[in-house]
Amino acid sequence: MNVTFGLAHLSALHLAPPALVAAAAEAGFASVGVRVFPATAGETRYPLSPGTPMTAETVRRCRATGVSVLDVEVFTLDGARGPADWMPALETGAELGARILNVIGGDPDRSRLRESLAALVADASPFGIRPCLEPISYQYVDTLADAAGLAEETAAGIMLDVLHFVRAGGSVADLEALPAGIVEVIQLCDGPSAVPDLPTPTELPLGQSLDGSPRQIESRSHRLAPGAGAFPLAEILCALPGVPISVEVPDVAKAAREGTSAHLAALHLATTTLLTSINTAGVR
Repeated sequence: MNVTFGLAHLSALHLAPPALVAAAAEAGFASVGVRVFPATAGETRYPLSPGTPMTAETVRRCRATGVSVLDVEVFTLDGARGPADWMPALETGAELGARILNVIGGDPDRSRLRESLAALVADASPFGIRPCLEPISYQYVDTLADAAGLAEETAAGIMLDVLHFVRAGGSVADLEALPAGIVEVIQLCDGPSAVPDLPTPTELPLGQSLDGSPRQIESRSHRLAPGAGAFPLAEILCALPGVPISVEVPDVAKAAREGTSAHLAALHLATTTLLTSINTAGVR
């Protein structure tokens, strides 16, 4: 099993993309995901578009450090957004060298969602980017089976967030039944067997919404490092050999308390330890 892996932006969303690249390189990550489109209402947007100083500096730091941009995020198809909204995200992703656009299914109209996703896939193709649908346990597309159906119908891929996969009741058998190559990225984290009762944070990076369910609070503010919880991570990873890994572990309180560098270094060590243990066990 390949032991190189990347860092999802949500693990350190308070870092602007150039700083994220530098911090990821320092901690030993091979790639990053970059948020180019807000995930929640009222969220501050980084000034990323082709030709902006921040985009240019992000590209420069990638070249200087060897860290690549694996994916850009996060575009929610909500029934109202169309090409005028997603083309800038695709253009920015191409400028950064990304090959994946993270997509959320937020439209209750299945037929309209399918049409929008198919149009997005077609528009993304000339940029060398594949939109990947992420099933999220509190969105309309919440299960792996639902995401897989839409992906097969539209030629989209899947971004598998382990937290939402587990919280939606996914099984390893579900993963083994998927068509080869449909999962493009695994967002890796850990957590307790049940959704924890967490306090609502006083604030979240970029002004993400604080008005949410326990699952939303866990997802955005407090995940566990790989190996620190109860998720069947070895089984999940072995069911999807060779799929790129992006470590997505926001822990807002810990990062504020111990510092971003220490937080990211701990995530890198935990992930390396997990992958090494899988290799040592002789699992494929």
